[in-house]
Formats: sequence, structure tokens, C-alpha cells
Amino acid sequence: MKNIIYFLIFLSPSLFSQVVLPKSTPEAQGVSSSAITEFLDAVSKSRNELHGFVFLRHGKIIADGWSTPYADSLKHTMYSTSKSFTSTAIGFAVNERKLTVNDKVISFFPDDLPANTGNFLKNLTIKHLLTMTVGHATDPTGAIIPKAGWVKSFLATPIADTPGTKFLYNSMATFMLSAIIQKVTGEKVIEYLEPRLFKPLGISNKDWESNPEGINVGGWGLRIRTMDMAKLGQLYLQKGKWNGKQVLPASWVEEASTAHIIQDRSATQEQRNNSDWLQGYGYQFWRSRYNSFRADGAFGQYILIFPELDAVIAITSETPDMQDELNLVWKHLYPAIKANALPANSSAVAKMKKSESNLNINPFRSAADSAGPSQSNTAITNRSVKLKKNENDFTGVSFNVSKDIVKVQVQTSTGVYPVEFGLNDW
Repeated sequence: MKNIIYFLIFLSPSLFSQVVLPKSTPEAQGVSSSAITEFLDAVSKSRNELHGFVFLRHGKIIADGWSTPYADSLKHTMYSTSKSFTSTAIGFAVNERKLTVNDKVISFFPDDLPANTGNFLKNLTIKHLLTMTVGHATDPTGAIIPKAGWVKSFLATPIADTPGTKFLYNSMATFMLSAIIQKVTGEKVIEYLEPRLFKPLGISNKDWESNPEGINVGGWGLRIRTMDMAKLGQLYLQKGKWNGKQVLPASWVEEASTAHIIQDRSATQEQRNNSDWLQGYGYQFWRSRYNSFRADGAFGQYILIFPELDAVIAITSETPDMQDELNLVWKHLYPAIKANALPANSSAVAKMKKSESNLNINPFRSAADSAGPSQSNTAITNRSVKLKKNENDFTGVSFNVSKDIVKVQVQTSTGVYPVEFGLNDW
């Protein structure tokens, strides 16, 4: 009987969800392997430090690679790509009728209101938070983070412009979305998304920073794998469907990916033509050139979604120029996506796979490193140092330096925290 049950579970697509995306060659899915190789080579020669890369076409992985020491199994900091996951949580809550995008923000926090709310704050809605149109004169995030009571501090921040009329990037607006989710569900965003998004898509290795009050910060702080980013992109590409099941309402995908506000109405057409930050903003998703949209995080974390081409590209990286990195996508990858399958090209596939496997970030080395362990290394090994009182609550630090590993232990009033890293290597 037990064997029969196992067999039925194996056969049932509703009980045994696919969490590993299938693989294919680029040419079989209408993409040139040579173009992907050219993209990887171009990135390696640029000042953009690629950490991870996943290219999906027609729901299949046609290319993926990670630069050593990064790997498929390792989580990566999402920065503001986290915002699109918070938006997705709002989409689920709307579908479950726990809230609407037109609900007033103050209705969720009656105990945190300032003495004088004012009409702008009274009329502030969830949609204004989603579209970054709160009306603040400047982004209050930096000023609020050091304070206790982020919700109360946000609501006390003066609103200068009529909500809904002016775009201003505002990470604390996304935090408020997270706070609203926790208010109406009793769960953190990461907990609320577990059965609705993470489990169906097979996203298991994750964590999300919380503020001092125990609320996921929402606008940043999520850590997941590059492949899991691609899965979210594929879900949105498929209008909320996963393995044939409507996981997220298609209506939400449409609303979230539509431009609700233009970032800078004074920008010239030439400026718009050359910028992926002037194409409009949806519900925590950016519109991009070539009729695409994306989740976007600082220093080059992207989920690029191409509805017309049935393609998704996920990138994790560290770049000082995000537009430059996107321009490499537009130059090499976008034109390589064709409507029909291309002739098989095993040699081009082999070259692409070699480029993927050769991705590497060389550790920094000074001229002194090649001479072996330095006098400073010898001087600090097996030493403990007491520290003066400081704002970080570090009371002491100890070092142990061997041939290729440095072990550091940081002492605080609450415990000892070990850190281990390579010497002259990862």
C-alpha cells in the first residue's frame, strides 16, 4: 500500500511540483550560443564584476554560470530586488481580500499616527507606496533607519507633494508595504510568501533582514540564489502560472508590470532612449527599454523579463555603473533572441560552456603577498586585542594566521563571532 501511495505522489503534478527548471541548448530555443559567449567575454573585460548569470528561454535554462568564489548554491544579497518580492506579497494579499491597493495607509496604524496627520497623509494609499509616489521631498530611509519605531517615523515624515503625482525612489515606502503585510496577516513577509511563492517555486535557501521591531525591511535585505531570481521572473513571464497552476493572479502581474508613473517628465526623448531608469515605474518593478520590465537592485542585481520574447535573464553582480551592465545585455543578448530555433551548433555550445566554467574573480594581491607570510601576519597570529568602548559593541578581537587561512574572532558583550577567510585566495 505504501508503495502505491509513493507511486501516486510521483505521478501527480499537483503533489510533486517541479522545482528544477529543464535545460536546453541555446540554439534549440532560438538563441545564439556565440552571442552568450560574447556577452560573458564583454562583461569580463568591463568594470562590471559578474557574480551569477541565468538565461531562460521558453522556460528552459539555456545558459548559467557563476564566477568563483560565487556558486549556484550560494545566496546573494538582493538589495532592492527585494522590493519586487514585497510587491508580490501585496499581490497575494489583494487576491485573498486582506487589503486593496486603494486602502489608506493610516488605517493600518491608528496607534502610530502623528498629532497632525494632514490631508496628504490621510489620502496616502498602498498604491502610492507601490509606485514610489508618496510625495516626500527626499527619501527618508537614511534618517529613519537609526530611529526606534520605523512605522511611526515614516508617518511623521512631512509629505511635500500630493501623493500619486511625483516619483521619488523611497525604500521606506517598501518597508511600509512589509509592515502592512505583517499587520493584516500576523506573519512576516518571508513567512507569508513561504506557502504562496517560495514553496511552489522551490525557493528554500533564503533569509530576509528585519528591523528592530521584527518586521522584514521589505525594500532590501533579501538573500536568495540567482536561479531563484530567475524563477520569479519566469512566474511573471507566465502571467503568474507555475507548472500549469495559477499561483499569482494574472491581473496582478499586469498591474505590477505596467508603468503607473514616469520618473522624470522633464527628460528629453534622447535621454529616455538611452536610460533604463526613465521608462516608467510599476508596482516595485521598473519598465525597461525594448518593452521589457525588471526587478532591480543596487550594484547590478537584475531580473529582466521579456514578455514578447518569452525570455528571462537573472544577473547578480557588483558594478559601479548599472546602465553600462544593462547596455551589454542590450548589445549582445537581446538581438540574439530569435523567433524560431536555430541550427544546432555544438562547437559554439562548447565555447559557451567553457566561458561559463572559466568565470572567476581573482582575489586582490599586493606585491608583498607573493613573498609569503608578512611580518604583520606573524605579529598578529595567536594574539588577542582588547578594544576601547565603541558604538559597535566590539570588546575584543583575536587572530590566527596560517599559510592560507585567516581566522578572526570578534568578541562582543553578547558573544563571540568567528570569521574565516582565505589568505591570498578565496
